[in-house]
Amino acid sequence: MSIQDIAIKPFAGQKPGTSGLRKKVREFQQPGYLEAFVQAIFDSQPALQGGSLVLGGDGRFFNREAAGIILRMAAANGVARCIIGSGALLSTPAASAVIRAHKAQGGIILSASHNPGGPDGDFGVKFNSSNGGPAAEGVTEAIYQATQKISHYRILDWPLPDLDRVGETSLGSMRVSVIDPVHDHAQVLQNLFDFDAMHALLKGGFRIAFDGMHAITGPYARRLLVELLGAPESSLLNCTPLPDFGGGHPDPNPAHAEELTALLNGRDAPDFGAASDGDGDRNMILGRNLAVSPSDSLAILAANAHLVPGYKNGLAGIARSMPTSRAADAVAAKLGLPCYETPTGWKFFGNLLDAGRITLCGEESYGTGSDHVREKDGLWAVLFWLNILAVRKQSVTEIVQQHWRQFGRHYYSRHDYEAVQSDIAADCMANLTKALPGLPGQKIGTLAITAADEFSYTDPVDGSISRNQGLRIICGDQARIIARLSGTGTEGATVRLYFEAYEPDPAGQQDDPQQRLAPLIDFAESLLGLRRQSGRSGPDVIT
Repeated sequence: MSIQDIAIKPFAGQKPGTSGLRKKVREFQQPGYLEAFVQAIFDSQPALQGGSLVLGGDGRFFNREAAGIILRMAAANGVARCIIGSGALLSTPAASAVIRAHKAQGGIILSASHNPGGPDGDFGVKFNSSNGGPAAEGVTEAIYQATQKISHYRILDWPLPDLDRVGETSLGSMRVSVIDPVHDHAQVLQNLFDFDAMHALLKGGFRIAFDGMHAITGPYARRLLVELLGAPESSLLNCTPLPDFGGGHPDPNPAHAEELTALLNGRDAPDFGAASDGDGDRNMILGRNLAVSPSDSLAILAANAHLVPGYKNGLAGIARSMPTSRAADAVAAKLGLPCYETPTGWKFFGNLLDAGRITLCGEESYGTGSDHVREKDGLWAVLFWLNILAVRKQSVTEIVQQHWRQFGRHYYSRHDYEAVQSDIAADCMANLTKALPGLPGQKIGTLAITAADEFSYTDPVDGSISRNQGLRIICGDQARIIARLSGTGTEGATVRLYFEAYEPDPAGQQDDPQQRLAPLIDFAESLLGLRRQSGRSGPDVIT
């Protein structure tokens, strides 16, 4: 047994964000590529030496091999204990729960979230801090700086222990704890929700369908929905995790969860449908012939939180990302709660959660969560909805429509233009930036533009300022258009456009969001020229 120091060149990869480093699998398979980034984590995070590290991933292609490399590197870099999910598996919210439950100094999560997997797919590595949440900008900057001057990595030359058997073992002087990847997360969720009420709901004939999209949540859904709540095994779709996600795109939206969407729109549809993504942190909620907007879902959970045991004493506040619709703001105003508008990125919620300023938070990209962990949590949202349904004894559609009658409806849609040539995307965003100063006072149909700016955020907890967080066109309380570049892809640039229009009394209004938002969509294209310059007839994905 020996520790090897292996020479490598300084890391030439991208600067990691809060979602970590995402690249194609083949790039991570290059000799020294993964090792350089991981060594930079150990070099820049001294608390890991002599401390505990959580490790696991979503099971995508290269997951087990990468976990083995990281485990041997952790042993060589003085980590005292590594807690790893059996099979090197952990969903992202479960990893957060494990970090918090075991008071670890941090965690390395292997995932590219909702991006496709397989030998030609994507892979990712990110570091979560001791609070269980994505690393703050100061941490990711320290990791990046370490990659720029790295000259070697340290790794233990010794066979790995059996990672499929739960129990304690060792690797060199490091203790290795192989754990049930579901247990800690399930314990946290059982402390929040009324499992007896949900069990009675399902035993009373209420039918559900959950689509795991051949990703990490299959075992979690089986434990929670089948074993604990009594749903029949037939309620689970695509719940066997596969390295390539069955050739599908594990992004829970109507465009990619086609089988589930068709089932809920069919003649003998179940009462409730849900899906989660590659690493288990996102969710889609469906009723019969109804896909619930993620923005509406956050607002409905907040409005009904008092019905759920874990939140019966009230909420400290609510937060949403800036592109998310203002539906949650309406609920917060009625409940007399603070509502924070943050940039996209879960780390901004983490500061507010750690400071006790909020209890619920969410993003329009199918992510919702609370103060129980420091990541968004797909199955948490599914259980939250089931708990509300068990108490209110209404259908998903009835709950949504009643919410609109009480709070008004925020018609909302996101248009994704994926893998756009980087220069074209930059040029289109520049077109909009140049137009912003002259927009206030103009009209979009009958809507008057009251403001147009680039969103900046001052963190109320630590005072840090985040600039260049998206371009906004605002028509008072009535409507918004937002444009931003996304960093979740691995090829070209993804341009996301968001459209929102508010109706205080939605009765009799156009029910199709795309038709209701058409004037905003056309106006945005006239400024950006995105379809014209990219040669596309429309967005790749509409949600």
